[in-house]
Amino acid sequence: MNEVPTRTEFLFLPAWQIAAFYLLMAASVLILGIQIAQRIRVWMRGEKVSWTPDYLGGIAKFVLAQRKVKSSRPKSGAPMHLLIFYGFLTLFLATTLLAINTYSPWKFHKGAYYLTYEWIADVMGLGFVIGVVWALFRRLFWRPRALTQAPPDYWTLILLLALGVSGFVLEAFRMSANPHWFDTSAPIGYAISRWIGTISPQAYVAFWWFHVFLVAGFLMVIPRLRLRHILFAIFSTAGADPNAKMGALAPLSIEDVERTGRIGVSVKNDYSRWHLMSLDACMECGRCTEVCPANLAGKILNPKKLVQDIRGIRDSETTVASAVSEEALWACTTCNACVEACPVLIRHVDLIVDARRSLVADNRLAGSAATMLRQLQSTESSWGTPSAEREKWMEGCDVPLARDLAARGETFEVLVWVGCAGAIDANAMKTTRALVSLLKKAGVKFACLGIEERCTGDSARRIGDEFLFQQMAQQNIETFEKYGVKKLLTACPHCFNTLKNEYPQFRGEYEVMHHTQFIARLVESGRLRAPKLRNGEVTIHDPCYLARINGEVDAQRIALGSASSENRYETPMGKWLNEPLENPVRIAEPEHRGVKTLCCGAGGGRMWMEESADERPSTNRWNELKQTGAETVAVACPFCRIMLDAGKDAENLIRLKDIAEIVHEANCD
Repeated sequence: MNEVPTRTEFLFLPAWQIAAFYLLMAASVLILGIQIAQRIRVWMRGEKVSWTPDYLGGIAKFVLAQRKVKSSRPKSGAPMHLLIFYGFLTLFLATTLLAINTYSPWKFHKGAYYLTYEWIADVMGLGFVIGVVWALFRRLFWRPRALTQAPPDYWTLILLLALGVSGFVLEAFRMSANPHWFDTSAPIGYAISRWIGTISPQAYVAFWWFHVFLVAGFLMVIPRLRLRHILFAIFSTAGADPNAKMGALAPLSIEDVERTGRIGVSVKNDYSRWHLMSLDACMECGRCTEVCPANLAGKILNPKKLVQDIRGIRDSETTVASAVSEEALWACTTCNACVEACPVLIRHVDLIVDARRSLVADNRLAGSAATMLRQLQSTESSWGTPSAEREKWMEGCDVPLARDLAARGETFEVLVWVGCAGAIDANAMKTTRALVSLLKKAGVKFACLGIEERCTGDSARRIGDEFLFQQMAQQNIETFEKYGVKKLLTACPHCFNTLKNEYPQFRGEYEVMHHTQFIARLVESGRLRAPKLRNGEVTIHDPCYLARINGEVDAQRIALGSASSENRYETPMGKWLNEPLENPVRIAEPEHRGVKTLCCGAGGGRMWMEESADERPSTNRWNELKQTGAETVAVACPFCRIMLDAGKDAENLIRLKDIAEIVHEANCD
């Protein structure tokens, strides 16, 4: 019992076998390194990145903390993956510490440290084995729809299982061949050793070599299997743009076009080096496809396949559009559900919109979307209506106009950005009038631009006409400067996102608020009354560009008198929702809500594209909202309202109303 707990390195191995071990491991690491170098050469063919990565922060948040995996949907297999990852990481660290002890002058692998080391490695190793077995059974018996089914996937899991199990058996052989009183510090290995009985030194050495060959083989095949994400995800998360916003597309400049001779991405190497790297980091888990509204509606777009198709381009002359298909590229709603779900930070929307830019530049866009772009260019309205009609909604509302206030030398606190829909669409006009009435009742000093307002250019940018978007943005920014605008308020999440996240790319820095945020503030301050709703009377459809892309899920509920965080998700910023109001009303929440909302299908310019009735994402969303049993669907986006109205069954009596209208009804005296 006076023996100091420790482990003998290379137990029972003669010198020549130790030398053979070093040669084998050197060869396997060399083969691994050659394969990684080959992929690096592929990445380096891309464009240089324009940002400074936060290497340590990216690895800490998205690799070590597994932030994106832990925030996945309940049925995504996240617990299984966490068991595998943290178990594997612990075993890797245990091997590293053992190597440091062996090859450095510091011999710390003994005593209480050793006992703790053995216990942690055993427990986490068991977690690793459980995770791998779970993954095998999941793939065999309850495989998710989007999960790849291929023989290499099973061999990969079998290899991982063999590594984990053989590690425990090797530990048991060591204890049986060379027992010590402190072997109980590794409970799994000790239990197996008691079961197998005494083992000869020769048997231990033979099994040691079996385990070593497994490890060497594992190192050599990593880049050839889906396991490559173990390595490449580290590179991808470390090199990602730390300031990238989900709702902001990267701008193009005339200088970029002159330098490259192209607009957007035509071939694979037109993407940035980081984007090419992220393709290799894909683990093919299918989370992106599971949440894609276009795919769920039966469209050809499959985000996971899109990544695989682009990654699989071998010929430098093969275009992205031909590898993926133009139909798939145009099917995207840019809702960013795939981006939000991806554990390795792949930006699918960037890949798609960059390819769209090339198609638009080559006049490959036709139909109603092309018509919308022509209308936008000629009328400065995505609806194609003349600017004079932007003031029709104001009739009888006594709306203050910025030009009139400026002429009288008066100022205003907030500029209400009406948007194309809010000024033209009949239902959206109801929202605009209700909002204006609420602002007046609350005593807010506001103004509108009227005929001086033009489209933000959101749809043009996401369809792929970048320079038409920039033209719209520059003209609007000049108008804002003319009136000294500092605060903007809009009822359209698409305008909200563009003004908030993309206009700063062109010197347009403003405080931008969605109308639900502003109304929620007025309700909380007592300047407006929250509606008195019955529990379950109302359900909320969260717009993608408000909830998922900009992380706003509280305001919609506070405005309706509810701030309950029950059954809601963590926001992209990692903050939990606010404390509930006193006696809040219970909203009849759908399955997909908050940042995990289900897209209506309007984003990415899809609002202007024709689609068959049986492939409308809005139909899936409407059916889910209907299942809540609510009498009213509260919306906070004019596009969502249009799409849901088209997607609902004709005989359904559930009402569609904007949150501003519901609050307005409660404040009409």
